[in-house]
Amino acid sequence: MITETASKQTGPALRQKIVLAAADLLEEAGLEAVSTRAVAARAGVPTPSIFRIFGDKDGLLEEVAEHGFRRYLEAKAGLLTGDDPVQVLRDAWDLHIRFGLEHPAYYALVYGQVRPGRVPHAGLRVAAGLRDMITRVAAAGRLRMSVERATEVMHSAGVGTILTLIGLPEDVRDLRTADAVREMVINTLALPPGGDDGAPAPASGVAGSAMALLAALGQDGTAALSVGERTLLLEWLNRLADAPGGGD
Repeated sequence: MITETASKQTGPALRQKIVLAAADLLEEAGLEAVSTRAVAARAGVPTPSIFRIFGDKDGLLEEVAEHGFRRYLEAKAGLLTGDDPVQVLRDAWDLHIRFGLEHPAYYALVYGQVRPGRVPHAGLRVAAGLRDMITRVAAAGRLRMSVERATEVMHSAGVGTILTLIGLPEDVRDLRTADAVREMVINTLALPPGGDDGAPAPASGVAGSAMALLAALGQDGTAALSVGERTLLLEWLNRLADAPGGGD
């Protein structure tokens, strides 16, 4: 029963209460159980409160996804302190796989409900964090292709691997599959270290040089260029990085 006190709650506390109620239902019984009526009953609020606060069910699910992915994104951001940018990519992959398998309901909420042209905010933040990591690989001169393409390749491979593993019975899952895909992706994207001491290689080939220059320039380095010039430079460098044989 909805109490008078609950029905009069407003502001962030009520918003959080509804998000947590929806999250509980999601983790207990999957997305099918997260109806606005069920969420309202679990939170002890009138159903119209959900639409007033979140706009619609999609708005509520966006915030549930943000809630579920928050700790993962914080842990991923902490990886940026690593010295070897390619090892950071490996660590990020392992973290992503672990999160997806430990929290399949949240993962399926973001990546399992495909709608053309629409990506949940949590998914966009995951991709943006990955792009930052790959930019560091580019700055070290070890990227074989453009930052954008590398981000798409690694993100797509990671999502596909997790969804495949989630769909398998736990007793037949083989996590060596994820490790094998990780190494294939890393070897496709990144150049090996240059010396016997394991130090990063200098920019190698057209792709490595183009992406190293782009990463070194950043926003400040192109301030002297017009908008049109910056756009053209970006197009040229990405095209050079993605040209066949550019990473050799």
